[in-house]
Amino acid sequence: MTKKFTKDHEWVQVDGDVATVGVTDFAQSQLGDVVFVELPEAGRVLEQGKEAAVVESVKAASDVYAPVSGTVVEANQSLVDDPSMVNSAAETEGWFFKIQLKDTSELDGLMDEAAYKAFVEEAH
Repeated sequence: MTKKFTKDHEWVQVDGDVATVGVTDFAQSQLGDVVFVELPEAGRVLEQGKEAAVVESVKAASDVYAPVSGTVVEANQSLVDDPSMVNSAAETEGWFFKIQLKDTSELDGLMDEAAYKAFVEEAH
């Protein structure tokens, strides 16, 4: 499974033609304690780079952008029930939603893990 990253600190892990999306560990560390998430419902069509979800912490509310275009097939209900999973398991159990990919070539414009780590170090 391939994992890619965006400059907005989302990650996407692809398995076949379905991608799991969440925010990076760096993003959650900047947010602080997450207290609420609003996730897209199954069936919603998302466009790459557009708002897909909202995450609220004790510090601020932030939009989560779709790293790829497609149709949401599942939202992580466990995350709605326990938003703190964004903090404790941002890149594993704290995933936000799964999306049926519309165009896999969109993945080509995303960063691999090494490039993302370099981006974070350079930016901060």
